[in-house]
Amino acid sequence: MTRLVLILGDQLSPNINALQTADRARDVIVMAEVMDEAGYVHHHPKKIAFLFAAMRKFAAKLEADGWRVAYSRLDDEDNPQSIDKILLQRATEHGAEEVIVTEPGEWRLIRLLQDVPLTVRMLPDTRFIASHQEFESWAKGRKQLRMEYFYRDMRRKTGLLMEGDAPAGGQWNYDHENRKPAPDVVTFDGPKRFAPDAETEAVLALVEARFGQHFGDVHPFWFATDAEQARAHLEAWIAEGLPLFGDYQDAMLEGQKFLYHAVIGLYLNAGLLDPLETCKAVENAWKNGRAPLNAVEGFIRQIIGWREYVRGIYFLEGPEYTQCNILGHHRPLPALFWGADTKMNCMAATVEQTRTDAYAHHIQRLMVTGNFALLAGIDPAQVHEWYLAVYADAYEWVEAPNVIGMSQFADGGIVASKPYVSSGNYIDRMSDYCKNCAYKVKEKTGEKACPFNLLYWHFLTRHRDRFVGNPRMAQMYRTWDRMAEDRRETVLRDAEKWLEKLDAGVPV
Repeated sequence: MTRLVLILGDQLSPNINALQTADRARDVIVMAEVMDEAGYVHHHPKKIAFLFAAMRKFAAKLEADGWRVAYSRLDDEDNPQSIDKILLQRATEHGAEEVIVTEPGEWRLIRLLQDVPLTVRMLPDTRFIASHQEFESWAKGRKQLRMEYFYRDMRRKTGLLMEGDAPAGGQWNYDHENRKPAPDVVTFDGPKRFAPDAETEAVLALVEARFGQHFGDVHPFWFATDAEQARAHLEAWIAEGLPLFGDYQDAMLEGQKFLYHAVIGLYLNAGLLDPLETCKAVENAWKNGRAPLNAVEGFIRQIIGWREYVRGIYFLEGPEYTQCNILGHHRPLPALFWGADTKMNCMAATVEQTRTDAYAHHIQRLMVTGNFALLAGIDPAQVHEWYLAVYADAYEWVEAPNVIGMSQFADGGIVASKPYVSSGNYIDRMSDYCKNCAYKVKEKTGEKACPFNLLYWHFLTRHRDRFVGNPRMAQMYRTWDRMAEDRRETVLRDAEKWLEKLDAGVPV
């Protein structure tokens, strides 16, 4: 009997488990562009266009390889606009009673497929190095689930950057070498850009018509939309960007959106690049003397360490993880996250870059927008939804632990050992944003004081009972306690005034 083989938009890999299990002679591949997936949050138009274009090309390749493909385009008249209804429609057409699917990376979709009145076989996603069972075994009995130790196990499992049983170079982590401030000159031209072909142009027109009201610009569009283009992008970055990636991966420069970053998260997470193959290509650059160890280790740690770790956390913690709010933050997400006027240059630059490119690198996300949201006490569920909506690489399995855990500390320390909060000094040290800002990063009080300076102390005082005993934060509380009482009162009063303006919708 015919079976349906569902391929989701972030499963565009020929080695995806569902395809490896399927039979060309009798099975039908089901792929669909549907409003339920494109609109359950207001996804960035570039992300929607990227996925639709990549899905269409992947479906065409499957057909060329001899598969029967039932593909639903968004504007097809008979498209019921949801995955579950598409499956029922195709099951009726082909007389199928069974669906094979690789496990989705989102509890919402897992539950949806479990409720479909067909036999649904959900297969593990073998694109990842660590299975759910492997991560659960690693986590069992540990008081703290720190990524560093998990990462070392992944190094041993894959053999990446290993010399026998020892790490290459004699140490596991070279992060201390990867924190240089922004350079005066950037010698890398940024990600490889691809002119849209006719199919992609058709997708762009469709997305602009249907999703033009979403935050973000669909044009100009330069993303890779198939595996060959994604590999060409990776090869260009390895040759030109990787050598200095490690040094400047935490730096930020106005007018330099990408610095030396790989910008491959969207390709990895959609299936156009294989994580292990990507890491091996980067490792080979080090072996061949084309990139230093600190850059290569820093990159590989992000893929087989952090990326695998956050997926493990997402599935370990379960469907309610995104509702965590241990700090009790409930301020609504301010309009400045959607491009409203702000005098904070770092926030304006990061949000504008997000609007135009559906991209910001990890420090912009963690220490600018994320830091601000945490200091200001914004509802973490709303912050989570914003990140999920605006970035082309965002899927809930990777985005939620990064935001709920790492960025907002809403999970109470499952992911991070302390909140990632800082005053304006960190942004000043790692960027040039402060030079052109209406606020003054050196001023600690008053109307011209950097809001990060005011909100930093406000955050620490309102959460003192929780964090004063944290060894990594004790010094800051001692610093606060040594301040004169009238100085502390002024800081908190100025912070409250600033937050009142934010709540009133006044440009801040």
